Amino acid sequence: MLNRPRKKSATIVFDLDGTIADTAGDLADAANAALISEGFGEAPAEAIKKGVGYGAKAMLQSALSAGGHAADAELLSRLSAKLVAHYEENIAAKTRLFPGFREVAAVLRLGGARLVLCTNKRERLALRLISVLGVGSLFDAVAGGDTFPFHKPDPRHIAELVRIAGGELSASVMVGDSEADIDAARAAGIPVIAAGFGYASQPADELGADAVMHRFEELPALIGAVLALAKGA
Repeated sequence: MLNRPRKKSATIVFDLDGTIADTAGDLADAANAALISEGFGEAPAEAIKKGVGYGAKAMLQSALSAGGHAADAELLSRLSAKLVAHYEENIAAKTRLFPGFREVAAVLRLGGARLVLCTNKRERLALRLISVLGVGSLFDAVAGGDTFPFHKPDPRHIAELVRIAGGELSASVMVGDSEADIDAARAAGIPVIAAGFGYASQPADELGADAVMHRFEELPALIGAVLALAKGA
């Protein structure tokens, strides 16, 4: 049985890659297609995953570093454009929602919570992906890495998205898997729940989150707990 969050007015801020959906396969394929087109060898998926939370250029930089290569701004921009083009054409070839997300998101909405999506993926790609995955209607607002002049770990990425959705930071919780998510939430002054199955470069219980979620079925109860703790209840 799923528990509903205690505060019906809560705003739940979800990350995308490595949090609600397993996108690593498609992102690795896109990054490697870009690298190969420029004469580089394929990079291990694990190296690419380390940069997922920070956007395309970070993924490529991580992949290149793993192979002992350096990249200037011009090369990274060129590779990034190729990565995005390949990814857009194959955005959900391998990507799947993590088990339980769809059902738990529906429970949270029925409980009165707002759901918003805060990702460093480009906005048009994020919107397309959640549409293809059939969960676009679950979110009240979406902000990508290019929606504002700032993005995670900048706390304004979260704060502005919550404002647009009609929520309040004092009743918001971040759910993410990377250091960027944890840092942004901390700086925004809101509780944060780490996804234990995500793409962070270190174990989830070492990220400094208020709680760690191992299965989505745990999320509603964790939201209630961290909000109560934040309010001193």
